[in-house]
Amino acid sequence: MAAAIGLNGAKLGTASSQAYLEGKAVKETKALMAELCRHFYSLGWVSGTGGSISIKVHDDSIPKPQQLILMSPSAVQKERMEAEDMYVLSDNGSVLSAPSPKPYPHKPPKCTDCDQLFMKAYEKRDAGAIIHSHGMESCLVTMINPFSKEFRITHMEMIKGIKGHGYYDELVVPIIDNTAHEHQLTESFTKAIEDYPKATAVLVRNHGIFVWGDSWISAKTQSECYHYLFDAAIKLHQKGLDWSTPNHGPIQSARRGLSIAGESNISAKARKDNGDIDPHPRCIVLDIEGTTTPISFVSEVLFPYARDNVGRHLSATYDTAETKADIKLLRSQVESDLEQGIAGAVPIPPDDAGKDEVIAAIVANVDAMIKADRKITALKELQGHIWQTGYANNELEGIVFDDVPEALEKWNALGIKVYIYSSGSRLAQRLIFGKTNYGDLRKFLSGFFDTTVGNKKETQSYVEIFQSLGVDKPSDILFVTDVYQEATAAKGAGLEVIISIRPGNGPLPGSHGFKTVKSFSDI
Repeated sequence: MAAAIGLNGAKLGTASSQAYLEGKAVKETKALMAELCRHFYSLGWVSGTGGSISIKVHDDSIPKPQQLILMSPSAVQKERMEAEDMYVLSDNGSVLSAPSPKPYPHKPPKCTDCDQLFMKAYEKRDAGAIIHSHGMESCLVTMINPFSKEFRITHMEMIKGIKGHGYYDELVVPIIDNTAHEHQLTESFTKAIEDYPKATAVLVRNHGIFVWGDSWISAKTQSECYHYLFDAAIKLHQKGLDWSTPNHGPIQSARRGLSIAGESNISAKARKDNGDIDPHPRCIVLDIEGTTTPISFVSEVLFPYARDNVGRHLSATYDTAETKADIKLLRSQVESDLEQGIAGAVPIPPDDAGKDEVIAAIVANVDAMIKADRKITALKELQGHIWQTGYANNELEGIVFDDVPEALEKWNALGIKVYIYSSGSRLAQRLIFGKTNYGDLRKFLSGFFDTTVGNKKETQSYVEIFQSLGVDKPSDILFVTDVYQEATAAKGAGLEVIISIRPGNGPLPGSHGFKTVKSFSDI
């Protein structure tokens, strides 16, 4: 264990650290764990000695990776646990303190069988706490479709309780297969964490769930939200409704006929060539500008509105955390632009130069960025926040082509999930589709991708999208765009591609080799 300084000045991992192990921080964390386990027992998460919990001992004087780790014991009635029953481990997993044996009928003390999995979550996610639940919802939800490697749900309020997610986002939780002993899950658990960097949980089929957070409060909150969402999915399934689509309509295609008990009455259409069930409908990923929406709307409405309202927006929101984050992002971008000699870049003075000076410099930079049509995150984030105000004040309304709403509704009814991938921020995308000339269309959209997954003209960006969606191969995804370079990049990742021909779109190279459509009704 790396030497760390405790509150008493002693180095942890040495004999002189005994005072720290018996100190206030450790004692309070032990007591907290016993209290939480009693609560989790009342929820049905840790009955029959199942389930477990681990929390790091928070101490501002010790770097988080080096903080002590507490774990609950194995095969113990969780609702009867006491503070002294907890194990204390070093940052590398070595046991520093173990509970004393108890008389018959208690078994000899043993640390949780999940210790290796907990250590992986601490190592790879810098977690502050992990909760392992055997709650019935987390078990049944993995059995609805015994072939699925993921649980997906969208458009549910409680998704907002999961770190990094909002109401309109699609929550994806990896599912790994159970083993006879929990420590045997370590390899598949680690792979799931690595393959799903945005996930804060891993489901174990026919078993339960592991949830981690920055602190015990975060882990507990998210665990409660996950169980709520699993329960909702089960109840929606029982009513024949699809929890994974935005409108939660009737279950379509392969999912119809699947019961919690297993497979029955599955259509031949839902099977792959080798006879295996394909649980995932085909996905469609749409560009916005020149595909769902006229280019003129972006160039003649949105961009001018953002450019004309930068100063007003910054002045009105200057002291908010959101605007401070926007300014920080822009300042970093401008510093990079100045180093590269980008035309139009002017230095943004430090905050102590005064609000008016900072805003004036930002206005000049943003104007140059918009005129150059730069696809950079710093600009897109600020634009999104400016447009948000515009939509809220009824000064803006999103425009889509006449064929778009009908196509979205048709695809949704067929069980095809539709996503958006645009250079505009996810906020800007949701704003466009949330208030259009045809009303709120977000109910037909399963998720949004922006340049945080990569540049739209780079193949790796589409690889990232494929790896984020619940399909077996890239060709299960259809990408529709008006830009030849984007089409080429997507094709390079193995996606199916169609180029959108709309009024005002730019010319395409001769013999480009892609199928084209003038209306979504042709798809």
